[in-house]
Amino acid sequence: MTKVILVDDEQSVRDSARQWLELSDFDVTDYADARIALKDITPDYAGIVLTDVKMPGMDGLAFQKHIQDIDPHIPVVLFTGHGDIAMAVEAIQGGAYDFVEKPFDPEQIVETIKRALEKRRLVLENRQLKMALSGCEGIDSRLVGTSPSMRELKKEITHIAPTIANILIFGETGTGKEVIARAIHTLSTLNKGPYLALNCATIPVSMAESELFGHVSGAFTGASGKRVGKLEAANGGTLFLDELNSMPLDVQGKLLRALEMREIIPLGANTPRPVNFRLISAMNEHPRTAIEEGRLREDLYFRINTVEVNVPPLRERMEDIPLLFSFFLERTADTYGMTAEPLGPESLALLMSHDWPGNVRELKSLAERYILSPLPPNERIARIMPDKAGDTTPAVGLREQVSLFERHLIQESLTRNGGSIKDVMNDLAVPRRTLNEKMTKYGLKRSE
Repeated sequence: MTKVILVDDEQSVRDSARQWLELSDFDVTDYADARIALKDITPDYAGIVLTDVKMPGMDGLAFQKHIQDIDPHIPVVLFTGHGDIAMAVEAIQGGAYDFVEKPFDPEQIVETIKRALEKRRLVLENRQLKMALSGCEGIDSRLVGTSPSMRELKKEITHIAPTIANILIFGETGTGKEVIARAIHTLSTLNKGPYLALNCATIPVSMAESELFGHVSGAFTGASGKRVGKLEAANGGTLFLDELNSMPLDVQGKLLRALEMREIIPLGANTPRPVNFRLISAMNEHPRTAIEEGRLREDLYFRINTVEVNVPPLRERMEDIPLLFSFFLERTADTYGMTAEPLGPESLALLMSHDWPGNVRELKSLAERYILSPLPPNERIARIMPDKAGDTTPAVGLREQVSLFERHLIQESLTRNGGSIKDVMNDLAVPRRTLNEKMTKYGLKRSE
């Protein structure tokens, strides 16, 4: 991204500025009249505007205000004479990016333009990402990630969701097992029915049976009224039981019977009640480990594991971190009515060097803290990840970090340029053959 629109009514100024900027590898289009330049500025203009203040027809301040109406995030840099500095400061307060005093220092202009272009790049990148995320449909709107393991997971979920098969999801804490369960319900034929979720680890042992099967009035001390259990309430829909391995073994036996007979008997009742729901279970350890250590009945395991879904931890799909973090930034910014400042290379490197023991949940929490932090954007990650200050051992080696970062840059450029290979080649300054080889290496497709 090197585009610069240059506006000045003096031919000599335009010629000298254009020559210097083109020698600095900027793509310059110059105009003598701001009104004509305005016709070529659109909300998706991938560059900045450099304009004189005092011009006939439309001066620089009026020009800058018109640009703000088109897109307030297009950086405008003003040329000013010595007597116009107060006016330029006022313009900055009104949204201009910066001003350069005449006679100007060419190197100063180059540095100012580079900073402005970087800001514009981040804005457009963030905007493209937001549009891409908002345009996602089906499974992609719920499970964010393009790594090979996430592609396989999405493919598996899309295949099994329309069935009514019981599903067992296992993965580390914070990997998003309930997000997957909700996605399966949404994509299933039962999506018009209820979706109920219950974390078995949070239910008091004495209340587990009542919570699942319900009770009638007077069934036990304190049962002053009737209660409908989760199994009955989920009729016609989906019941998600998280951390099933935390459920008492005797209650697991009753759950097994309910699944086999498709009926329940509430506490204190004598008459069975039919139930019909899809069960999705989840646990944060491998089922075989839970069985061997006496936390899961083997016969129940065989009943609930018609399909097993293994969710990979975040450290095994590090290439998804930039997209996931940006997704959480956008969502948090919308929640609090704040601006999502995109990550710079240094901050991204810190994210890539962390091993994420808390998985996606930890990343989401960090994104929320990032948005709410009053620190400058380039300092936030280093400050809110204090463990990184003294940690010299990266989660992945240097070669892997370089590959992840390279993949991220190519993926961003593909998104920013709408999949245009030619534009990506120009954007990243790489020949077509090299780009094709790297896209194949990282599993990137222009259509995505």
